[in-house]
Amino acid sequence: MKKHEQWTSKLGFILAAAGSAIGLGAIWKFPYMAGTNGGGLFFIIFLLLTIFIGAPILIAEFIIGRSTQKDAVSAYRTIAPGSAWPLLGYLGVIVSFIILSFYSVVGGWILSYLWRSLTGALSGLSQEQYGELFGNTIGNPIESVLAQFLFMILTIIVVQGGIQQGIEKASKYMMPALFILFIVLVLRSLTLEGASQGVEFFLKPNLNEISAETILLALGQSFFALSVGISVMVTYSSYLSKEESIVKSAFSVVGLNIFISLLAGLVIFPAVFALGFEPGEGPGLVFVVLPAVFNEIAFGGVFLTIFLILLLFATLTSAFSILEIIVAVMAKDETNRRKKTAWVAGLLIFVFGIPSALSFGIMSDFLIFNKTFFDAADYLTSNISLPLGALLISLFVGYRMPRTLVKKELELGTSGLGVLFDIWYVSIRFIVPVAIILVFLNSIGLM
Repeated sequence: MKKHEQWTSKLGFILAAAGSAIGLGAIWKFPYMAGTNGGGLFFIIFLLLTIFIGAPILIAEFIIGRSTQKDAVSAYRTIAPGSAWPLLGYLGVIVSFIILSFYSVVGGWILSYLWRSLTGALSGLSQEQYGELFGNTIGNPIESVLAQFLFMILTIIVVQGGIQQGIEKASKYMMPALFILFIVLVLRSLTLEGASQGVEFFLKPNLNEISAETILLALGQSFFALSVGISVMVTYSSYLSKEESIVKSAFSVVGLNIFISLLAGLVIFPAVFALGFEPGEGPGLVFVVLPAVFNEIAFGGVFLTIFLILLLFATLTSAFSILEIIVAVMAKDETNRRKKTAWVAGLLIFVFGIPSALSFGIMSDFLIFNKTFFDAADYLTSNISLPLGALLISLFVGYRMPRTLVKKELELGTSGLGVLFDIWYVSIRFIVPVAIILVFLNSIGLM
């Protein structure tokens, strides 16, 4: 019988799971989504949805994975044999494939900018020149594809090593470094003259800007940031010991994700407002505004390099988890197949992602539903596939898994749940699915 690999410690699991959650979603995507959708209002909605919708689904994924100790597809097949539920696992694999295909493109941008920062090429430019540099970087077909390829190679090398020697070991070094670097950057940003305007924009909600679209975007951001809805956490929790508490682990991951999102906002918005830039820059916020911001402060080049290293760490830890769900399904616990599977899957994802890498250059006119290949892949996964996957997972745990099995698994390693289990169970059966359906229907104009 094949031995299913496990994390060596609870800390290793939490850091790896937090690394999955804390990536481009928290550091790159969250600030520009908040900047273009009301600042403080978006943050408050994101916070509430993460706690009351995202967290229950995260716990549900942990229960599915830890109870079966199987990959995403096999987990659903074990609990619901002979049914269509394993298709939910395959949905997670397909969506993970698409996410990593465009995620790796942004990872490539980070590598490009990190190289420029290390060589001094990001210093001394004007605000307009930083905008031109970003446009030229993402529009250069050779550089975009090569950088994406290098990012995927880094991801494959770690994932092929397995859980303990690959993902866990990398996360144990990367995640603490990420937190330390972030604290340094927050302290520097908050000490800039005029930083208080940025803090107010980020933390003071303007209720006049609320809309159905804002709520849907915040919901999608919550799922994207927590890596829920695609069974990534089903896969990660399958390596979790039966002695560990699912509840404590889940809230550690949620807490760390919210904390990093908060820090990301406190790094970016005070600096942006202090130096007179616009918060609604969009996807280029990190790459256009921040280099210009850091260029105007003492030791800015050093701080920018630190930030880019931090962003690369966070992006890689998320990429590890996305590739892992695919490798786990394909390798089926066969250790000797893991290395080959990681390379085959990773290279296929790279090839599929090439149109996304070219979406800002030679393929910018190739549109799908009036969106570039990159934007279409992002919208399909973040705003449709993730909410759909999260809805199905809540229905699976709430109605297909036996209640006794759910409660037993949740109580392992946790004492005195009592009424908290009943509250969570009502939430996963009724509140979470209804909330997802209402938000989605409202966003497409059916309510």
